[in-house]
Amino acid sequence: MKSITIKGSERESVGKVATKALRNAGLVPCVLYGGNQAVHFSAEVMAFKNLVYTPNAHTVEIDLGKGKSFNAILQDIQVHPVSDKILHIDFFQIFDDKEITMEVPVKIVGNSKGVMAGGDLRLNNRKLKVRALPKDLPDFVEADITPLDMGNKLYVTKVPTPNFKIMHPDNTVICQVKISRAAMKAAQEAAKAAKAPAKGKKK
Repeated sequence: MKSITIKGSERESVGKVATKALRNAGLVPCVLYGGNQAVHFSAEVMAFKNLVYTPNAHTVEIDLGKGKSFNAILQDIQVHPVSDKILHIDFFQIFDDKEITMEVPVKIVGNSKGVMAGGDLRLNNRKLKVRALPKDLPDFVEADITPLDMGNKLYVTKVPTPNFKIMHPDNTVICQVKISRAAMKAAQEAAKAAKAPAKGKKK
């Protein structure tokens, strides 16, 4: 999985007044959990654009200077309900020898027979939770829809999962090909034509 670097500074004061002052200065207050103790830090709003405003999944290297850096994943984010301004971000520290769980996007590949025949592809899950060691985390889960005919579903058990595990029940549907109205109408007309007596045929 791709990693992005966020440069920040440790916070000495973590009260409401100090937090408000950070936000007024264009900084985002953050907390890193998962280690021996929580690490409070802040970084510029623009430092998070490639992490927050993207459908892709990333791990993060938090660089606080003076030789202090941590590997982490985004755990939670708080945004203003009206302005969508980032108010606070929680990170979770990761270690090379410990498995972690995170959401990654689904990538559709292949050409479905059902779609080519007029069916509608419906994506039930755009992201899936996976568990793996940090080095084995995938950028995405690849879902091959080639075998899907009209009315078929693709379950999580049908996608390859090298070195990682999908943390969903086996009956979880990733996507399906639904019969479109046009295809249904064409099928009904074909069935009606098949039942109708041939022209000129005597009873």
